[in-house]
Amino acid sequence: MRIKELCQQRATTQKDLAAKLGVSEMTLSRAAKGNTSLPLLEKIAAALEVEVQELFAAPKEGAITCPHCGKSITIKAE
Repeated sequence: MRIKELCQQRATTQKDLAAKLGVSEMTLSRAAKGNTSLPLLEKIAAALEVEVQELFAAPKEGAITCPHCGKSITIKAE
């Protein structure tokens, strides 16, 4: 699941996201580990303004997201 990564990209915390969704931090943590339901995934996706499948999809090949600033960094092999 990319919940943590998507939160970082949007400069929000999982705690803030949980509050916005009206769920506990533990519930969101379980969801981030894949232990969740489709209705909750739909709420998470809506709150993060992404499609549900983007919660699962790997980031674009050749790019990573900086865990500190959330910016996308392109990687090229030479």
